[in-house]
Amino acid sequence: MAEKTKLYPVILSGGAGSRLWPLSREDFPKQLQALVTDKTLLQETALRLGNDAPKSEAPIVVCNEAQRFIVAEQLRKVGVEPKAIVIEPVGRNTAPAIAVAALLLADEPEALMLVMPSDHIIRKPQAFRAAVSAALPVARAGHLVTFGVKPTHASTAYGYLNRGAPLPGMDVFALARFVEKPNAETAAEYITDPAFSWNAGIFLFSAQRYLEELAKFEPAIGPGCQAALDKGKNDLFFFRLDPDAFAKVPSQSIDYGVMERTEKAAVVPVDMGWSDVGSWSALHAEAERDANGNALVGDVLVFESTDSYVRSDKQLTAVLGVKNLAVIVTPDAVLVADKSHDQQVKAIVEVLKKQNRVEATNAARTDRPWGWFQTMDAGPRFKVKRLCVKPGGQLSLQKHAHRSEHWVVVTGKAWVTCNGEEFQLGENESTFIPAGAVHRLANPWTDELHMIEVQSGSYVGEDDIVRLADTYGRAPEGTGTKAKAKKKPPKLKRKIRRKAGAVPAKRRSARRRSTRRR
Repeated sequence: MAEKTKLYPVILSGGAGSRLWPLSREDFPKQLQALVTDKTLLQETALRLGNDAPKSEAPIVVCNEAQRFIVAEQLRKVGVEPKAIVIEPVGRNTAPAIAVAALLLADEPEALMLVMPSDHIIRKPQAFRAAVSAALPVARAGHLVTFGVKPTHASTAYGYLNRGAPLPGMDVFALARFVEKPNAETAAEYITDPAFSWNAGIFLFSAQRYLEELAKFEPAIGPGCQAALDKGKNDLFFFRLDPDAFAKVPSQSIDYGVMERTEKAAVVPVDMGWSDVGSWSALHAEAERDANGNALVGDVLVFESTDSYVRSDKQLTAVLGVKNLAVIVTPDAVLVADKSHDQQVKAIVEVLKKQNRVEATNAARTDRPWGWFQTMDAGPRFKVKRLCVKPGGQLSLQKHAHRSEHWVVVTGKAWVTCNGEEFQLGENESTFIPAGAVHRLANPWTDELHMIEVQSGSYVGEDDIVRLADTYGRAPEGTGTKAKAKKKPPKLKRKIRRKAGAVPAKRRSARRRSTRRR
């Protein structure tokens, strides 16, 4: 019976990854980005167990409000259909997030949970799966298992695990103690002692045993999470925890809350090529490097330089005569740092936050459930954006009080609603949306729609919007009902060609109407 116990991956997709700024931002953190392979770290985590043993069930994913659609879309692209995507209205650290997942398995109390952060790299997934298989009987026996990674260098960026005596009859050890991030001298001692390993923050235990141990040491967390679940609600393919109830749950990590205090902790040592990719130095170590030790990503030229990580997500970037640098170019920010100081990047983000700089939290490209947009240029009274609307996507029915918009189709086709009129735009065609017009942009076809949007007016902030209806269940800023997504191209009521000489004479007066299409 025990061998048939189900194994559920629990993927934690929170955190900002601020030490990888300016690439990683709060609204688009490192787990949602493809840093080493062609898949994002979240996708790699979801696929980590693969089809080999141990067999696992559909994962439970815990993420925040802002990233829910990105998480769902990235999982869909790799064919992963989760058991649940739970939305945290506010961050409460790892102990409550794991408690929510355990409570979701209340009808399977003996079910095992493999808790994995979504922002790690494991270069040897077979070794990881073997370690999980070795830990299964230990978890079934009632232990809370963590995985100790064999250190490759004297890191001061990681916490350590100190293992104790082996458990009877098992190639697993009791966990003697957790060790905080050490200084360089202490870290150098640890890597010569096989009893010490890096703390990877990956855990395996039964849902029931975790809740039992949590109740001993943090008795308010379990009931608070249960209340947030009881008062929560389904929203499309997400489950939203109740904001008021979850805000009252104490914020606590699983390390401090449970693992450091329980007598049932065990550790499985493993050499699995692990990294939390917590700095530019760590990412440099994981990347492919040239003969001079340089890792180059994007449109980059390097001359007489060594041991540097140079990445450009925008313009040509050239470096000359440098060593041991991280040079990161994004559309809206540039970082140049000695890699020996890259643990201090987080301090830059804190300064930017105090200055209320959007670069601290917002990426130049902003993902939405319908696609994405990127600001290309902005100034007083204007903003220029590039938009991509994915097949089947549509923006909310909305209006703006202070700005007008010019839409130009670059590739694909657009279905436009403006003040009650509906029409199609093709490549090289455009239209004008005046301030106050009720409008919507949709792409009911099978190819992506790419557009340029030019905004002009007295105010062009993102909060100048009254959302009247929305396919994706986002809270409307105005009033209205949710619209249903159109899965087939709509019947064209007014198909007006925009190319030179193609507008019938009887329709030319439309240029002078409120929509002012052109």
